[in-house]
Amino acid sequence: MSMKYFLSADIGGTKTLLQLTAADRREPLLQKAYASAAYAGLADMLDAFLAEAGVSDIAAACLAVAGPVSGRVVKLTNLPWTVDGDALAARFGIRQVALLNDFAAAGHGIAALQAADLLCLQTGKPQAQGVRLVLGAGTGLGVAWLSAQDGNYQVHPSEAGHMDFAPVDEMQCMLLRYLQQRHGHVSYERIVSGPGLLAIYEFMRETGLASVSPRMLAALAGAQDAAAVITQFSQQGDETIARMVVDLFLSIYGAFAGNMALATLPHGGIYITGGIAAKIAAQMQRGQFLEAFWSKGRYEGLLITLPIHIVLNEKMGLMGASLLAQREG
Repeated sequence: MSMKYFLSADIGGTKTLLQLTAADRREPLLQKAYASAAYAGLADMLDAFLAEAGVSDIAAACLAVAGPVSGRVVKLTNLPWTVDGDALAARFGIRQVALLNDFAAAGHGIAALQAADLLCLQTGKPQAQGVRLVLGAGTGLGVAWLSAQDGNYQVHPSEAGHMDFAPVDEMQCMLLRYLQQRHGHVSYERIVSGPGLLAIYEFMRETGLASVSPRMLAALAGAQDAAAVITQFSQQGDETIARMVVDLFLSIYGAFAGNMALATLPHGGIYITGGIAAKIAAQMQRGQFLEAFWSKGRYEGLLITLPIHIVLNEKMGLMGASLLAQREG
């Protein structure tokens, strides 16, 4: 009997994770991260990955893509790629190729998480079979929710990160007006994301709300990931603008999470993933995020009862895609 191989991918605007597993092994045969922008498309990346793996007969693949999925061809939101499931199946001889939204994959990945993968932000009062909510800021802002069905969970993807940004104080109103001049429509993703961190920094600097040290200016000038520089400086005591940026970011992030919680009532837990939360977990524990999350008037008491976890494992989406690939095969 021939060996069954399964391909899984978590394709983001900044980074793509690829994994190859075999039916009889728990550990991946090969797992690699690639800079998405370094490749013209997914097919070129798969050429390199599968050549290194030395495997050509793949039973099934599950590709999680950062964009809305409806059909067999998907255009990514923050990357100039189009992923065609049938074309990839034909090119690489893959018998079954499934496409799904990246946060739908993250929702499926909850089942594969271990206790060490989670940092509790709010204990709450978890309910068995309660709705679960997954959201997270990275290159973009993703959201999915899960409902219990026949002893398992059904995952519902969304594009809620593109909802209108709703400012709650004068500073946030100033930020909205600043971003409207740039973009016209301002979604939460314009702010609660890696590019959003940079946008808040530029807003504060250009409006004179805070000054920047020469050291931080130099770090930003040569940075490929400006958001990472800002979060790193925010954890140092002498860079006021970086702390102000992250504090405002967390307030808006927490308010958005509270909005999503009111929409879905996730008594089964909220899972905050993406590339940013794990890096600023200590700051998320200090108060701005939760205070903004709770600040919903008469419903503060309800929001305090919802469990909230920061997902420390950045491969949650890949884990979900891997589970589905093996289910497809």
